[in-house]
Amino acid sequence: MGAVSGAWTWLATGAHWAGGDGVWHRLGEHLYLTVVCLAISCAIALPLGLLLGHLGRGGALAINISNAGRAVPTFAVLVLLVLSPLGRYGQWPTIIALVLFAIPPLLTNAYVGMREVDRDVVESARGMGMTGGQLLARVELPLAFPLIMTGVRTAAVQVVATATLAALPGGGGLGRLITAGFNRYDTAQVVAGALLVAVLALLVEGAFVALSRLTDPLRHRRRARRQSVNSRGLPKRWVTE
Repeated sequence: MGAVSGAWTWLATGAHWAGGDGVWHRLGEHLYLTVVCLAISCAIALPLGLLLGHLGRGGALAINISNAGRAVPTFAVLVLLVLSPLGRYGQWPTIIALVLFAIPPLLTNAYVGMREVDRDVVESARGMGMTGGQLLARVELPLAFPLIMTGVRTAAVQVVATATLAALPGGGGLGRLITAGFNRYDTAQVVAGALLVAVLALLVEGAFVALSRLTDPLRHRRRARRQSVNSRGLPKRWVTE
């Protein structure tokens, strides 16, 4: 409890929040790094996962390759990139390492979500004369949306938590608070930095849960279905999203 109370005292000190090394500045760096890495990861993984899921070809191989990459520790990838010629280009080694770490859940969930769409619904849409693009946009993507957003949420939380590694090669972010605490043998600062990262990860997950519900193209139908099921007196645990 001493470390926690010390961390609370550290966080309650206004001087620790201001300036170039303050919490607000490091938080801004952490969020910027997270947004950039997540945007690049989504731009790479989601179109590929959706296309492979729509075609039903090559997805298993792509997923296995991406998941095999998860066996390599992100820190090891970061060290190799820093020692390579890319190490001269600022935060790019960290960005590349985090992007590689975020791609597997995005690619896997996008592909699996597309493949789990009811095939009868897909064939009915084809029978109505829908083209491949219309089928993807109007049928498969809306039905796969919840699982796709689960992958995005998972990747976002992973990037937030892992972005603390950016501090090791001298980058920014909340990880700088932790490394500075280690350098000063300041346990309170180390715990405070860790708590800030944990709270930020929880807030990001909550934000993506809310975003997923608000942007679900079939949210009204899902809500109507839940209300219809509940009106028949079935237990709530039987009602799925």
